[in-house]
Amino acid sequence: MKTPPHAEKLITPAMLVLGLVLATVPLWISRVGLYPYLGVEILIWSIYALAFNLLLGTAGLPSFGHGAYFGIGAYAFGLTQFNVAPSLWLCLAAALLAGGIAGALVALFISHRRGIYYAFMTIAFGQIFWFVAIKSHGITGGEDGLLKIRRLPVDLGLVSIDLSSNTALYYFVLLAFMLAAVGLWRLTHSPFGRVLSAIRQSETRAAHLGYPVRLYKFAVFTISAALSGFAGGLFAMAQNSAFPDVMSLHYSGYIVMMVLVGGGMVSFWGPVVGVVVFLVARDVIGAYTTSWMLWFGLLFIAVVLFKPEGIAGAVQGWWRQLDPRRLREGARLSQVLRG
Repeated sequence: MKTPPHAEKLITPAMLVLGLVLATVPLWISRVGLYPYLGVEILIWSIYALAFNLLLGTAGLPSFGHGAYFGIGAYAFGLTQFNVAPSLWLCLAAALLAGGIAGALVALFISHRRGIYYAFMTIAFGQIFWFVAIKSHGITGGEDGLLKIRRLPVDLGLVSIDLSSNTALYYFVLLAFMLAAVGLWRLTHSPFGRVLSAIRQSETRAAHLGYPVRLYKFAVFTISAALSGFAGGLFAMAQNSAFPDVMSLHYSGYIVMMVLVGGGMVSFWGPVVGVVVFLVARDVIGAYTTSWMLWFGLLFIAVVLFKPEGIAGAVQGWWRQLDPRRLREGARLSQVLRG
């Protein structure tokens, strides 16, 4: 399967514009009534959502226990800092590796399953990891979690950059987000990604074409879990702690809602849109009522009922309707029909 030659060219301007817009966030986020740390949180959850959407949106594989790998990455970051060495690069590598190993172990057991059985097994394994995290008081701190995780400096050899301020941390996470987004974009539009899309359409047909479907399902689950673990490591550093709550079933449900509301099933950037809507709604609506999740739930129901392609998918549809070429073609067609 060849990648369309225009695929990467189309995204380059969008990525540049997105990067420039995100780089200005610390300059205006406080002026619009939001707190600066929200920008950090949005970027971290966006990495997590893009990683999850590689599995759900690209390969069509539902994982409802994905919070486990996010949490494993958070714990790996903290435990490496406490017990091995307080090195930012080492701790982030540990978070990435721990998430990937956990994902690979689970993928060994579920890659031969399909549909609802696949989804149920992801829930079961996610709950197992969550239960182990709560009961392992000597390692994870149990329900209290790991506390006093430090924001480690960026050690570049001759230069060390302090990340204790939210602004400095934001720009570091922004760099990580852009690298993850570029990597996932290229992966999605590579021959590997095309096979995943074929698997989403029909596993049977992909297998008949000669592709080792189980191996691809194993690989994509492992990659998604590894990047989710990486996002979890960033989250632990940002929060100065790691808690088992992020591994629970309802937190795993949050990432599913973000991706579906944003339109991850039809748009690469849909998960980012969903993260922004979810977290901003949490803070803005949450400032007026504790039942903010009720209103977001109603939004989720409305999207599923009336715009199942999500916010990004709806915007893409409206943009196509406004395309001058389509408008000219429509005008020509109407003239032909009128005779």
